[in-house]
Amino acid sequence: MTVTNNVTRFLDAHKVKYEAHELPPEKLGAVEAAQHMGVPPEQVFKTIVVTREKKKPLLTVIPGPRVVDLKKLAAFLNEKKVFLPTEREAEALTGLQAGGISPLALINKGFQVVIDSAAQSHEKIYISGGQRGLDIQLPVTDLVKLTNAKFGDVSRGE
Repeated sequence: MTVTNNVTRFLDAHKVKYEAHELPPEKLGAVEAAQHMGVPPEQVFKTIVVTREKKKPLLTVIPGPRVVDLKKLAAFLNEKKVFLPTEREAEALTGLQAGGISPLALINKGFQVVIDSAAQSHEKIYISGGQRGLDIQLPVTDLVKLTNAKFGDVSRGE
């Protein structure tokens, strides 16, 4: 039995080839999700909500083992400063639970999406399926097309 939700229905409607991977329902980090699925952690990307001073928050999609580099991201966006909200604030901004925040679940909600340029070295990556316990593997090109994302060097090692 595969999980069906708004994200999988959206992908089906757009004829995107993807694989859904069910995970334990508790909040897992991208590295733990990679271990569960038996895939390289660099291929499992996490979605981080970032706020800015006077504009709508944005979504950064970065490799699991890395963190958002706020200075690089601000420079990429031509902003003075960007901020990491608390987990609770991120949930309030997106309406999604941490561990289930996905750019695919927030399409048409006005979020700008920036995907770390590391994704360009993979044909497919794994991202959250819009709820805890579901990761989606899909082609990077489809993710970019569907979310109107831009690539940027916006992360660094921890």
